[in-house]
Amino acid sequence: MGYLMKSGYGQMKLLGSRVPIEEALQDPNLDESKKQKLRLAQEAREFAEKELHLKSTKNYTSYVELGRPYVTYVVSAAYRWELKHYQWSYPFMGKMPYKGYFNEPDALEEEKELQQEDLDTYMRGVSAYSTLGWFNDPILSSMLRYDDYDLVNTIIHETVHATLYIKNSADFNERLATFLGNKGAEQFYHKKEGADSPTLKQIQNENADNKLFSQFISGELKDLEKWYKDLPANERSESKRQERIHLIQEKFTKELQPQLKTDSYKKFPESKLNNARLLLYKTYMQDLGDFERLYELLGKDYSRFIEQCKTLEKAKDPSQGLKDLIVSLNTHAKKE
Repeated sequence: MGYLMKSGYGQMKLLGSRVPIEEALQDPNLDESKKQKLRLAQEAREFAEKELHLKSTKNYTSYVELGRPYVTYVVSAAYRWELKHYQWSYPFMGKMPYKGYFNEPDALEEEKELQQEDLDTYMRGVSAYSTLGWFNDPILSSMLRYDDYDLVNTIIHETVHATLYIKNSADFNERLATFLGNKGAEQFYHKKEGADSPTLKQIQNENADNKLFSQFISGELKDLEKWYKDLPANERSESKRQERIHLIQEKFTKELQPQLKTDSYKKFPESKLNNARLLLYKTYMQDLGDFERLYELLGKDYSRFIEQCKTLEKAKDPSQGLKDLIVSLNTHAKKE
């Protein structure tokens, strides 16, 4: 209850700092570069609702100047000898594989306590998040540090969350929003700047790299999961575990990195990986190819794709439900 009360206070304080976008754009003390980003965010919001047919809300119609680089600090944890999230339970949202704090020292204290329970941890600053329709989310000054196309992607990503969010299925929800944020940003710049847009080309290259990395990390995580299961308890040692994780990075450098067109994953080989951080890749990147297959089957129709995903809301395992849906649509297509 103490955590929920503190979080509620932080949320209310944030919402109490909102000013309408129109007012922010008239503020002589606000940098012109920030105003340009605010205008772009409004374009992206309108595009998401009118062109992509995502849920119409009052999100991103206000602005908050935070005065700090991140809005929250998020702690993730995982078991050391099992590729499995440590989860927290929340009202309405169900189980989630992370815990957020508005105050960095609180997040660090949580991380330290989790480490004392012999868990892997990963703490990171977050620039944007969604309240899933419970409040009218503002644009945050932390979001304006993004490149233009990343800001567009983020607005669409978070609007996907407001449109469809399945309780107790954080990994599925984040992969869905990642996939649709990527596709939506591509469509936005195709309409805004045309097929020859350098920005569109950059987005297409990054999306292609995301597809390759998703294939790579999906396979590696499944192999690591099996390695943990097969490793006898008497052979476990931290050095052996780190050696096995490091093999993933070596394979990335030798096999995948030469194929990539952008620098999106240039930090991966030097990252300090543990199960908590690897599971973050699982949350956002594993099996994105399943979404791609459904998207193709539906003629790359964004609205139809969303409607089909909504049929998975009551599925016990939405990720497996997605695979079953693809098989069903494939079978139907062949009969026709």
